[in-house]
Amino acid sequence: MDKALLIGIILPSVQDFTIDNQLSELSLLAKTANVKVVDKITQRLKRINPAFFVGKGKAGQIIDQASVLDVSVIIFDEELSPAQIKNFQKLSKSIKVIDRSALILDIFKKHAQTREAKTQVELAYCQYLLPRLTRQWTHLERQMGGVGTRAGMGETQIEIDRRLVRTKISKLNKDLKKIETERTIQSQKRKMEFRVALVGYTNAGKSTLFNALTGDNAYVKDQLFATLDTTVRKLNLDTSHTILLSDTVGFIRKLPHNLVASFKSTLKEVLEADLILIVLDMSSPQVLDHMNTIQEVLEDMEAEKIPTVMVLNKVDLISDGNMIEKIQRSFQEPVTVSAKQHLKLSALNAKIIEHMEANYQTIDLEFPYEDGKTIAQAQEGVEVLERAYEEDGVKLKIRGSRSRIDQILSTVN
Repeated sequence: MDKALLIGIILPSVQDFTIDNQLSELSLLAKTANVKVVDKITQRLKRINPAFFVGKGKAGQIIDQASVLDVSVIIFDEELSPAQIKNFQKLSKSIKVIDRSALILDIFKKHAQTREAKTQVELAYCQYLLPRLTRQWTHLERQMGGVGTRAGMGETQIEIDRRLVRTKISKLNKDLKKIETERTIQSQKRKMEFRVALVGYTNAGKSTLFNALTGDNAYVKDQLFATLDTTVRKLNLDTSHTILLSDTVGFIRKLPHNLVASFKSTLKEVLEADLILIVLDMSSPQVLDHMNTIQEVLEDMEAEKIPTVMVLNKVDLISDGNMIEKIQRSFQEPVTVSAKQHLKLSALNAKIIEHMEANYQTIDLEFPYEDGKTIAQAQEGVEVLERAYEEDGVKLKIRGSRSRIDQILSTVN
């Protein structure tokens, strides 16, 4: 197991207690990556040093401390520029220096299971790697899967490596487009259903809640980013309300932009949802910070206009009733549950039904008898309130979600 030294930076906008929380989260990320944290260093900065992020003298002290502790990797809780990583490599050839983004990418690579997740992670990794290539990346053709490696006249090893990565990125983009096309076809088939997406900070209990609601057996493990793939299941809330519930990849502070971009097809489940359930671990001292992170990611995805319900999970971990009420007051009309103990799930179901009713629309339609196929399609995925066979055609009164009604109207007009 690799041993690591963590580096936290206190900029003017960061409070001391915040950096402790952030380094605790970085420690959990390191643990998830099977890295043992030996020590942590915090450094207060007025401004970022373009050469090392920290001052040159402090950079040397960090390397010396890492040598004394016999660690193999130094992890910054910030994103380092390619030049900063290169400068640290000049200070020490034996100690690897990485940033938060590289650590998260490593976790995603280890946890990716499906073809889609593996392609998405590999693309994000290559995009991160390209500007950071140095002479240490020798024999990259073996890492890149045997892509053509013949050098041109005067082409150096680093130029060959960059060409290999660019070729790999091009191939992965093509592969991902094919996967996105397949996902779009699947999505079109599900448009007639009311779609609900679970989103939340990683390890907030989304998959546990998903299992509790659906009776499914999706993978649940007490670690960050245990699953990277979207799981979709049909859920009957009662005899007249059925939804499609999706469990998506967890969010986290400073999620690498390349990963968000690469996972756009997976996160499309969120964009196409009629309702978003934001799952929060209410037992976490950082619950408000987690909420802010989720809102930022949803805004980046342009999903902020989709209706949301706040779900405060893990209430069973809080014994103080006054504390529960205090946390509840911090959110607008939250639903408080324990997914693990199956507590108050009926209240969550009722809240979803409330949104479904507000989202439903009733319309009247008329069809000539010769439009038999259109008549049949107009009755799929909706509740048929009235059906009348007149002399000149069929009259229908139907009720369904706005997205399904819009889909029907687009085929009629």
